[in-house]
Amino acid sequence: METVAVPNATGAVGAGVAVPHLSHLGVLRTVARRAVPTLVEATLVPVLLFYVAMFAAGIWAAFAFALAWSYGALFRRFLLGQRLPQLLVLSTVALTVRTAIALGSGSTFIYFLQPVLGTLAMAGVFLGSIALGRPLVARLATDFWPLSDDVVAHPAVVQLFRGLTVLWAGVYASTAITTFVLLQTLPTSSFIAAKMLTGYLITGTAIMVTIAWSITTARRENLVHAVTATTR
Repeated sequence: METVAVPNATGAVGAGVAVPHLSHLGVLRTVARRAVPTLVEATLVPVLLFYVAMFAAGIWAAFAFALAWSYGALFRRFLLGQRLPQLLVLSTVALTVRTAIALGSGSTFIYFLQPVLGTLAMAGVFLGSIALGRPLVARLATDFWPLSDDVVAHPAVVQLFRGLTVLWAGVYASTAITTFVLLQTLPTSSFIAAKMLTGYLITGTAIMVTIAWSITTARRENLVHAVTATTR
């Protein structure tokens, strides 16, 4: 640990605070500690439940298991008075829409096609948030890293959020195109595995770029802050 001076949004230097050494590995550990539980709860578990239930009991049972988990996670946090992560809310809404359309159409192909359309839509949402002057990454950032109001308002951080929002719009677009190609060329069993592998590869690469970009900005602008306890 070391004590450093933290500049506020106007560039004035505030009181010193104890901070860890700012490194890629340290940032990755903090991001993982804050984000991995939410990612597992919001995406990995419902996906695994869906595919296990699909092979064990059929596609319609898979819909029920995945939805039950997602709404159960939301309800549990609500009862305990815990913060509702944006990722969990977004994933539950997306899963609900996908399931409703699949049930209405009676087509499993439509269910697998919907993520492609939804992912493209998310790319548009990310780009649209820039046009509205409210980059979506700025709203999601605190799910991954503790940020003070002064840091969020810093001009360099505002510019960083814009750039990262464009990056993640590209990630969503790339994922959608890749998934569509796989859906058209592979049988269902192979498609599931290939979709997960390529999705993790694209997303993992984007995460590393995001971390490197953020650290570079923080070091250049002397924006170093204390790592706070994970918000629940």
